[in-house]
Amino acid sequence: MARGIPRLSSRLTLEAPQRVADGGGGWQVAWQALGTLWAELRPVHGREAVNGARESARITHRVTVRGAPEGSPRRPLPEQRFRQGGRLFAIHGIADQDGTGAYLTCWVEEGPFA
Repeated sequence: MARGIPRLSSRLTLEAPQRVADGGGGWQVAWQALGTLWAELRPVHGREAVNGARESARITHRVTVRGAPEGSPRRPLPEQRFRQGGRLFAIHGIADQDGTGAYLTCWVEEGPFA
């Protein structure tokens, strides 16, 4: 079912995790920018969670971007994330918005854990 033409007014940086040697025989994750995508960013659900003695907000969003073919560096993947300034969005799932390939819908969760 088509949602119509999304309003791509949010500029997001697509980032991918990279394993980097830590100098002590192990490795750590560093995030590499793959490029900038214009997107429609819509909040879907919010909740508060308690981790130990800390409260944290968990907010999910639906992010719509222009479609890109499989294997393209401009096509988001679930292990990647979006960045908007200091905001981070972990990508959990991606789907073709309406079957035409024109737009992709990404389900993301915002937070410092991304």
